[in-house]
Amino acid sequence: MIICKTSAEIEKMKESAKIVAAVLLKIEDIIKPGITTKYLDEVAEKIIYKRKAEPVFKGYLGRLSDVPFPSSICASINDEVVHGIPSSRKIKDGDLVSIDVGVKYNGYCGDAARSFLIGDVSGEVKALWKATREALDLSIEKCNIGGRLSDLSHAIEKRAKESGFSVVKDFVGHGIGKDMHEDPQILNYGPPGKGPVLKKGMVFAIEPMLNIGKSGVKILDDKWTVSTKDGKVSCHFEDMVAITGDGPIILTRL
Repeated sequence: MIICKTSAEIEKMKESAKIVAAVLLKIEDIIKPGITTKYLDEVAEKIIYKRKAEPVFKGYLGRLSDVPFPSSICASINDEVVHGIPSSRKIKDGDLVSIDVGVKYNGYCGDAARSFLIGDVSGEVKALWKATREALDLSIEKCNIGGRLSDLSHAIEKRAKESGFSVVKDFVGHGIGKDMHEDPQILNYGPPGKGPVLKKGMVFAIEPMLNIGKSGVKILDDKWTVSTKDGKVSCHFEDMVAITGDGPIILTRL
């Protein structure tokens, strides 16, 4: 069941979203070659707690893992698609690093992700980053009352194919509210004009994941990190979007 939020609930969700956005902006400011993803996790956690929120990823048990997630952010590098565990590994020049942040504040969740190009990256990786970011924006444009859920999915896949990239099919976007993951699941592929009709008050976490190579992924031995099967680079962006009478509102952009 898709839960439609009231205007008052969306206002509360804006506060959670602002905390997520603030964390990602800080990471954008400090991320560089030589620092570790564990350091980024520590910085993020300090901001989250300072804002009186809680990091909802920490201790989270997913549908595919019986091991609690140990960190406050997900940090995925190059061929890692999502759910990378922060560690002492140092970020290098030429890396693509995806950072996913989730918090809960005043009873409501916030969730967003950004991918960062570190130093001198290849032209192909730059094109992947651009296509993924644009796929998210094009999907958000479809978040209008009366549209269909699969319109969001189709916009992502169409943009990916235009640049010769594939979309990850095994992981999806989702509804969000009092719980981090609510109905519906939002695929990154599919035909337009299908699925539930979009209504005022729906709030989605839309998250395109595009790969340079094929769409296949695997879960690593840590039971969390998802990487591409062919070892090629993946990119991930995510925003929280509320459907309103005035069109889509992106909650996780300051």
